[in-house]
Amino acid sequence: MAFDLLYLNGYGLRKLPLIERKVHLKKIINDTDIQFSDSFEVDGPEIYAHACKVGLEGVVSKVRESHYGSGRSRDWVKKTCAQRETLTIAGFALDGKDWDGIYLGRRKGKDLIYAGKVDHGFDKVSVADLRKRLTPLIRKTQPYAKRIAHKGIWVEPELVAEIEYRAMSAEGKVRHPFFKGLREDL
Repeated sequence: MAFDLLYLNGYGLRKLPLIERKVHLKKIINDTDIQFSDSFEVDGPEIYAHACKVGLEGVVSKVRESHYGSGRSRDWVKKTCAQRETLTIAGFALDGKDWDGIYLGRRKGKDLIYAGKVDHGFDKVSVADLRKRLTPLIRKTQPYAKRIAHKGIWVEPELVAEIEYRAMSAEGKVRHPFFKGLREDL
């Protein structure tokens, strides 16, 4: 996926407006496997709501006439979507003795399918509580229907967690996930 072009044939294009840079980009990637990221002239909140609804990570908005500058500016804004899902805890990871996150699963019928690993969103209290509650559930084998290549400390899949994430991969793994807490109400 390509959305901007800064240099072409040894010449810097950063001082050209975005709309002109995209014209050059479209010409050089035409008839290639690279997908061109088109611009949309629609209401910002409308396209953002649609992006989140269809499960995209978010949107990037750029001013059409803007020049390319390094660093942050008001001409270039990224807004990410947040999605939430309740997922089953299949195991946890330690880095030495330190907490390194939980492995997640998504139910598909009777099977538990790997849904990714979460290593953000924990504090000392949540880690202590999770270790206390997961330790009695430890088992020798992975609870997943299809074995994954990760080393973890596997548990009976009895606890579920609320997970916030930005997008989902084609394989169904959560991207940029954050642990929000255990779901006690299910």
